[in-house]
Amino acid sequence: MQTSRRSLKRITQAVTTAVLAMATGHAMAEDAELATQFEKRFSAQYKKIKDPANGYFSPEGIPYHSPETLMVEAPDYGHETTSEAYSFWLWLEAYHGRQTGDWAPLKKAWANMEKYMIPSAADQPTNAFYNAAKPASYAGEHPLPKDYPSQLEFGVPVGQDPIGTELETAYGTRNIYGMHWLMDVDNWYGYGKCGDGVTRASLINTFQRGAQESVWETVPHPSCDTFRWGRNGGTQGFLSLFTADSNYAKQWRYTNAPDADARAVEAVYWANVWAKAQGKGAEVADLVKSAAKMGDYLRYSMFDKYFKKVGNCVGGPYNCQAGTGQPNGQGFRDNQHYLLSWYYAWGGANDTNAGWAWRIGSSHNHFGYQNPMAAWVLSTNAEFKPKSASGQADWGKSLTRQLEFYRWLQSAEGGIAGGATNSWGGSYETPPNGTATFYGMFYDEKPVYHDPASNTWFGFQAWSMFRVAEYYHATGDAKAKAVLDKWIPWASKNVRFKDDGSYTIPSTMEWSGQPDNWNPNAPGANAGLHVKVTKRNADVGITAALARTLIYYGAKANDAAAKTLAKRLLDAMWTNAKDAKGLAVPEKREDYLRFDDAYDANTGSGVYVPGGWVGTNAQGATIDANSTFLSLRPKYKQDPDWPKLQAYLNGGAAPTWKYHRFWAQADAAMAMLDYAMLIETPW
Repeated sequence: MQTSRRSLKRITQAVTTAVLAMATGHAMAEDAELATQFEKRFSAQYKKIKDPANGYFSPEGIPYHSPETLMVEAPDYGHETTSEAYSFWLWLEAYHGRQTGDWAPLKKAWANMEKYMIPSAADQPTNAFYNAAKPASYAGEHPLPKDYPSQLEFGVPVGQDPIGTELETAYGTRNIYGMHWLMDVDNWYGYGKCGDGVTRASLINTFQRGAQESVWETVPHPSCDTFRWGRNGGTQGFLSLFTADSNYAKQWRYTNAPDADARAVEAVYWANVWAKAQGKGAEVADLVKSAAKMGDYLRYSMFDKYFKKVGNCVGGPYNCQAGTGQPNGQGFRDNQHYLLSWYYAWGGANDTNAGWAWRIGSSHNHFGYQNPMAAWVLSTNAEFKPKSASGQADWGKSLTRQLEFYRWLQSAEGGIAGGATNSWGGSYETPPNGTATFYGMFYDEKPVYHDPASNTWFGFQAWSMFRVAEYYHATGDAKAKAVLDKWIPWASKNVRFKDDGSYTIPSTMEWSGQPDNWNPNAPGANAGLHVKVTKRNADVGITAALARTLIYYGAKANDAAAKTLAKRLLDAMWTNAKDAKGLAVPEKREDYLRFDDAYDANTGSGVYVPGGWVGTNAQGATIDANSTFLSLRPKYKQDPDWPKLQAYLNGGAAPTWKYHRFWAQADAAMAMLDYAMLIETPW
């Protein structure tokens, strides 16, 4: 009897083991099939983006902001491009290399970016005259476009630039290695390259006049101003719309969007990881060096705009002290906030015989631009170590400061609030009593721009928190996890699924209150800082960014709910938004009524041009006090979609568009491969 019991036990154990093995094998087979499905989605989306018939790229191989041309948001025309689009292109090609082992497209993308989006030596010809002891002359920022031009004040003390000389020593040049943010790919405006009027892929700018200047109030102008266009008379170009001076010189000037350059570093990091795993690290080695170099120059975004002291810099521009650039007892420079601010910029004279050059950082810091992943790579990875003397250490300090910034700005609900400024009102004014502080900088609910308020867009939440999740996944840092542990449930509960299979995610938010004063030793609970979701949509790009955040967090924290929600979102997006060009959903653009808005002095809406200021642009439009967004861009009336918009301006119903923004298409593709990688590898 005893022998029979033992035999029965063995049989039972054997059957159980067999059943478990079958179940495990079945689950593994299902996982493999699911991973293959998501890999196929990536491939399908990638092919659509790269298909010339879909119009994502120019004849020069430059990625358009969108293949659709009638498009107004930050870029004011769809066939412009941005450093943002370039960074997503690099990232997309890194994912393609991971899947196929083919790294040639990534190398081609970086070369294209270097050729067109990073100003060449000829495009920034007078950097040799740059004086790091006086980086730039001061001109204050003002609330409204009507407060411009801003007077240049040469007597205002400005601080020392502590990295200019070390960058020159490291790289043997005074030229800046960073992307300008905006390009007129098709030369639609007609400025050409440095005033030639014909060369395509010309660098331009729009925003220049304070936080209230939305895209609808901008006056587009060339980055290299030769006075061929602008104010009549040929002695000022466009300059006198922005700065007031007794004499104007023909000049070049560029503005960097730090989040894009940081994203480029991020992309090359992953390319290096994956290429080395394939035994092909040598194929991307030069890109690694270039990305580290870009990160070295990106540190200009970590400085106060005029290199003034960071912290309690109030009382006006004359009272706020100039920074020395010297480190304090903890090794932090007195004019460096160590965050990724809204921009850095540089410029100089066209005339090399009477040369001068300038550089500025930015005093305004938005949480949405931070990138702890790039900071970690540049501060800890030997292959990405910047060549400059202090580059690696600066990025290490930036990593710490960025993580603190997120924690300081996290609302009671979990969403991340706006940011902080070292220059209240853009002119180092004194903020209201009781304004919360972060290392002496002041809480700003809507840093940089107010129309619409910069922190109402949920996209910044998904973009930035993905980078936190990516960093957490790579390092397991408990500080990053603590922020995500609160953000993920808040974002997740604000996703809505409908019975028909469609869904919505947050699109617009409202904020109230402010954070507690920052104490790194005892962070506050921010019980008085609140966020409320007010509008929802199914935006493709932000859905992808949210799903990617859930994927990376879910994989590291082993959070089944996050992983399940990510898959559900990606499935719903693929089902509901797929079309011949990629993924897109209809968008009702009621804001397009602003195309022909005249300037309203009471509201500040419309294009402001000072009385008596009269000029022309390269589309042949008159620039004067009667200008509108449309009158400055008469070529819009030649657009294939113009009749649809004209009907709306004539009183018809608000039209809808389907836009295939390059960054959104790339993000959606990468989200699919992220999910496949989550299944294939336990991470």
